[in-house]
Amino acid sequence: MTAADRIQFIKNWIKNYCNSMEKKPDCLVVGVSGGIDSAVVSTISAMTEMRVKALSMPIRQLKFQDDLSRAHLKWLKSKFSNVDEVIINLDEVFNNFEKSLKDFNDEHAFANSRARLRMTTLYQVAGANNGIVVGTGNKVEDFGVGFYTKYGDGGVDISPIADCLKTQVWEMGKELKILESIIKAPPTDGLWADGRTDERQLGMSYEDLEKAMLNPEDKNYEKYLKIRKRNLHKINQIPICKFKKDE
Repeated sequence: MTAADRIQFIKNWIKNYCNSMEKKPDCLVVGVSGGIDSAVVSTISAMTEMRVKALSMPIRQLKFQDDLSRAHLKWLKSKFSNVDEVIINLDEVFNNFEKSLKDFNDEHAFANSRARLRMTTLYQVAGANNGIVVGTGNKVEDFGVGFYTKYGDGGVDISPIADCLKTQVWEMGKELKILESIIKAPPTDGLWADGRTDERQLGMSYEDLEKAMLNPEDKNYEKYLKIRKRNLHKINQIPICKFKKDE
């Protein structure tokens, strides 16, 4: 399937899903981070001709990350009249949250809390506009190594690119003529003060992860499995304590 065909398929899938809902949504709500995944998803969402609420939600964001997010919003607005640009600065919310939980200080936990505050914001906007939250996770992140925050960026209503490899997302980005600065930017989750990249956190590039994910004979396959294993609690169904019917 070509990148153009994939884009068309995803666009139609989103429209068909929304039309099949008993209570049809009035809009699609998408978080825009300045990365390629959210850029592609927000653009395809706009192509459905449904109203799109595209949100930038900076939390102590590094300038280059915030600049990319705002640049994409500006580009998106220039291409589609059905897009509403929404910028909600969550610095004060996060500062108060951090202060209230100062006795439970943990850098990694607070990084995940940023993602969960964004999720809450997306659902507030969706709830106020009869909308649904559109996820931006790809196949490598969501179903390969579970590189996302549980109940953060993993908390969505639909996930249109979850069956797309990262390289396929980049191909769609080029097809959609997404800003070159976004296509070339090193992937990052934007949750850390030092701006660490996804590759630094994972210990592997997305290209290498894909090769290992698709080929058990790959030299990095065991490394891929190790990363995946530690995140299976996100990928697998939540464990449920079940009783036998006669008890």
